[in-house]
Amino acid sequence: MTATGSAPSQARPVSVVPVIESFGLRKVYGDRVAVEDLSLEVYEGEVFGFLGPNGAGKTTSVKMLVGLIQPTAGTARILGRPLGDLEARRRIGFLPELFRFHDWLRGEELLDLHGKLYGMSREERRRRIPEVLELVGLAGVGHLRVRTYSKGMQQRIGIAQALLNNPRVVFLDEPTSALDPLGRRDVRELILRLKSEGVTIFLNSHLLSEVESVCDRVAIVNHGRVVATGPMSELLSRELTVEFRLGALPDGVVGGLAAYVQVETVADGPRPVVVARAADETAIARAVDYLVRAGAPVYGVVPERRTLEEVFVDIVSREGAEPR
Repeated sequence: MTATGSAPSQARPVSVVPVIESFGLRKVYGDRVAVEDLSLEVYEGEVFGFLGPNGAGKTTSVKMLVGLIQPTAGTARILGRPLGDLEARRRIGFLPELFRFHDWLRGEELLDLHGKLYGMSREERRRRIPEVLELVGLAGVGHLRVRTYSKGMQQRIGIAQALLNNPRVVFLDEPTSALDPLGRRDVRELILRLKSEGVTIFLNSHLLSEVESVCDRVAIVNHGRVVATGPMSELLSRELTVEFRLGALPDGVVGGLAAYVQVETVADGPRPVVVARAADETAIARAVDYLVRAGAPVYGVVPERRTLEEVFVDIVSREGAEPR
C-alpha cells in the first residue's frame, strides 16, 4: 500500500466514547451454542483485537455485530444505534474472513457496485474509488477483472471495499491471511493511519504478533464468552519471566525468594541462575532487595515480558480448550 499510509508519528488519543457495546449477546443454532455471552465495549479511535481459538464464536460474534445475523438473546449498539440500524450500517466497513466477490467484474466495477449498495452518489463513487485503490496498493489495476487478481490482490480489493464509504467503524476478519510479509506490513501501517484519523478498528486475526503490534486493547473469547479483556500493555505485563544471575547462595534463600516471585527453575553451580515468574516489575525489585539483604550476590537481573501468544495460550488452556 502507498507511502501515504505510513504510520503517523503521533497517534490520535483513544476516546472513552463507546462505539461498540454488547450486552449478553447469545446465538444458538438448534442444540449448538455458537456464542454463549458476548459482553464488551470498544471505544472510538482504538484498535481492538478480538482473539480466540477455532470454534470459539468469533466469526458468529462479528456477524451479529455487523447485522448479518440476528442474536438469539442479548442486545448491542453500534455507534449508539441498535443492531441492524441502517444509518449505523452505512458507517460500518466490513471485510469478512471468507469473502467471494463477483470475479467477472473489474476491480473498479466491484467497488462501484459496493458504493451503490452504500447509497453513495455517482460523484462520491467517482472520487472515492481511485482513492481507496491507491490506499491499498491497487492503483493502475482497477481496470482488470477480479478473477485475474492474485490472492493478495483480492485481499486488498476486499480491504478497499471495506473502506470505500469512509466508515467510522471497520471490522476486519483476518485481513492479512493471504498477504506476504510486505503486504502485512502495509496493512499494519494502514490500520495505524485509520486510527490516527479517529476510525475504530475491530480486528480479528490469528497472527498474534500482528495483533500485538497494532492493538490498544484485546478481548480473548473461548466457548462463546469473553474470558479476558484489557489494554494490551496490561495483559502483557501481568506476568514477567525474570532470570536472577547470582553468586553463592546462603541456605534457605531460594525458599525465601518464593515470597516475592514464583520460582520455576534453579541451576546450581558457582554462579547459580534462578528463573522465576513475577507479577510485575515491583515484585522483581522487592525480590532483588530481599536477595541483597540475605547476602546473595546479584550479578544480573534479566526480565522478559511475555508475548501475546504466550498469554493467549495460557488463558485458553486454563479455560479448557487448546488452540488449534
